[in-house]
Amino acid sequence: MSNAGLREASKAKKDEFYTQLSDIESELKHYREYFKDKVVFCNADDPYESNFFKYFAMNFNFLGLKKLIATNYVGSPIAYTELPLFQKMNSKKPYCAIMSGLTDENHDGAVDLEDVRLVLQKLEADGKISILTGDGDFRSTEAIACLKEADIVVTNPPFSLFREFVAQLEKYGKKFIIVGNTNALTYKEIFALFKENKIRTGYTKFNTGMYFYVPDETEKYHKIDEKGRKMVRVSASCWYTNLEVKKHNEDLILYKKYSPDMYPKYENYDAINVDKFSDIPVDYDGAIGVPITFLDKYNPNQFKIEALGIVGSCNFTKNRRMEILDKKGNPTGKFTMNAKGTLYKKYDSEKDKKPAAFKDVETGELYASIYARVIIRHKSPQRDMI
Repeated sequence: MSNAGLREASKAKKDEFYTQLSDIESELKHYREYFKDKVVFCNADDPYESNFFKYFAMNFNFLGLKKLIATNYVGSPIAYTELPLFQKMNSKKPYCAIMSGLTDENHDGAVDLEDVRLVLQKLEADGKISILTGDGDFRSTEAIACLKEADIVVTNPPFSLFREFVAQLEKYGKKFIIVGNTNALTYKEIFALFKENKIRTGYTKFNTGMYFYVPDETEKYHKIDEKGRKMVRVSASCWYTNLEVKKHNEDLILYKKYSPDMYPKYENYDAINVDKFSDIPVDYDGAIGVPITFLDKYNPNQFKIEALGIVGSCNFTKNRRMEILDKKGNPTGKFTMNAKGTLYKKYDSEKDKKPAAFKDVETGELYASIYARVIIRHKSPQRDMI
């Protein structure tokens, strides 16, 4: 799904994206050591349908879990896709499932999805799948009670409620591994957590896009899988966690030296612009603006994060009235202040690949637009580099 499509879904609160088991397996295999003897909570993940629940249920013994808790949100749009619902639960009421172990229930010599189905059936018979009085929303009293019991939360929260979901995890001091929109990197609340080293991106290759299952009534989708389920590709998606991720303890290998000609400064902030994190000059001791994708490589031992290059995070040094130019560099008759509240630099017709984006109303000078930048600084710049 394009970013525009994602925004439309978010506005309509129809951001029901369901994660593939293969994507879950690919990411979670890196955290095995953190799950032993822990209570895992799959918040708003229907145990009969969620691939998160399926992953932890099938790997309950392998991971050495203490307990697995799952709650569903009433009216889940995806139904009957994997595990058949039993008579008691086919009314689609909100409920909570608590699993404390997994054995070879059908005695076929293997522990697999069929055993998970039988365990769910037994849990239902034993009253360990209980109907909730609320709607199963993660903000409900019952869901919060489950959260308090949990050690780690693993799920795919609604993208439109990502800020609120993470704020709740922070409030109760919970470890988490969750899927989110990469645009969340620029949310004030989420960016603040990056600055404080309280959140980081996961192991999965950053910002390459993920396919998600969507409800049958979804009109815009990218493909249908072998079981006839609709899927969309969200190009801006990644994993977020507050657990340790090895790549964030590794230094970026840098080799370029600073020169004023190669690294122009912004017009409205005292920092140099770098378009690729691999081009960060190893010897520069001032502020550096890098793409937000840098956060996927960020090592807090190597760099310090100072700000996000947008209004409200940076104290801009200039505030010009500008005319907005179209994609060909032609005037549009529309105006803005300070390049729509972002960083900008002087337009260089020889070096800049795209036409100028803004024109100063008073001076007529042209300026290049800069996408969102993270302002960083070396903790130990290599000034003695040969």
